[in-house]
Amino acid sequence: METKRKKKILVVDDEENIRLLYKEELEDEGYQVVLAANAEEAMDRINREQPDLITLDIKMPGMDGIEFLRKLKEEKRSVPVIRCSAYGSYKQDFRVWASDAYVVKSADLRELKMTIKEILNAA
Repeated sequence: METKRKKKILVVDDEENIRLLYKEELEDEGYQVVLAANAEEAMDRINREQPDLITLDIKMPGMDGIEFLRKLKEEKRSVPVIRCSAYGSYKQDFRVWASDAYVVKSADLRELKMTIKEILNAA
């Protein structure tokens, strides 16, 4: 009997409580979750883990989410990216249009879960 591989999600956020919340909630949905505290760590995780999708915080110290997106595109990575930010204003920022979706951070993760499901089912 063939077992279906769990989809792997890379959560990139500098706030540990957000990473842990996303990990718990997404694992409950049946996903395998890998965490990164910053963009540099995320680049390493992408190479080692080959995620099916990335959730990406925009405001991070060091390389921010916008620079991370640019670097991903330079390296011709085709992994879907959902931008997550506490600031709704980023939705209109053309520099983050390279991502596949935008979700405003909230303790209620229904929108994020629905967006993840839609993107992974379309892939």
